[in-house]
Amino acid sequence: MTAGADCAGDARPQMDLDEFEELARRAPELVRLEFINGQVQVKTASDGTHGEIVMWLLEQCMHQRPDLRLYPEQGLKVEAYRKGRARPDGVLAPEENFVGQGEWAEPAGVLMVLQVTSRDTDTNRRDRVEKPYGYAAAGIPLYLLVDRDARSLTVRAEPKNGEYRSMSTYDFGEVVQLPDPVGITLETEKLKDYAD
Repeated sequence: MTAGADCAGDARPQMDLDEFEELARRAPELVRLEFINGQVQVKTASDGTHGEIVMWLLEQCMHQRPDLRLYPEQGLKVEAYRKGRARPDGVLAPEENFVGQGEWAEPAGVLMVLQVTSRDTDTNRRDRVEKPYGYAAAGIPLYLLVDRDARSLTVRAEPKNGEYRSMSTYDFGEVVQLPDPVGITLETEKLKDYAD
C-alpha cells in the first residue's frame, strides 16, 4: 500500500468541515488548528530556530524571485474534495495570490509549500507522511521539508494521483536547486548553524 493510500484511509472524520472551520475561528489567538485526514490537529508553536529557518528561506526567495512571496502560516484547502485544511510554515506564491481569499485559501497559484520539522512526537507522521500527501493531492508543484533531526532538505516534486513522483534529499551544506516552477538555488551552508 502506498503512503497516500495509508493517509487517505477510510477512517471517519472527527467532525465535518464546517464544524472544524467554526472551531478554528473560535480558537484562542495563540492556538493554530489544522484538519488533516479528518482529524483536528494543533499546530505546534514554533521555537526561535524554527522561525529563523523560515526567515532564511524567505530571504532566499525574495532575493532570487522578487515576483514571488513566501507567506508564513497561510491556511490552505488541501486533500481531495477539499476535506482538509493545513497551515504550512511557508507558502510560495505570486504576489497578491491570496487577496480576498480569507483564512483558508485555494491552492491555485501556489508553487511550493515549506515545512520545518518541530521538536514534537507527531513530526514524523505529520511532516513526512500526511502533509506531503495532502499537498500532492491539492496539486501543489513542490514540497520542501527542512528536516532539523536529519539535518537535511527533502524536495518532493511532480504531484500525480495524490503523491509526489520525485523525491530528492540533500544534507545541510549542499547546494539545492529547486526545480521549476520555482527555479531557486539554495546555498544551505547556513542551515548548519541552525542544527541542534
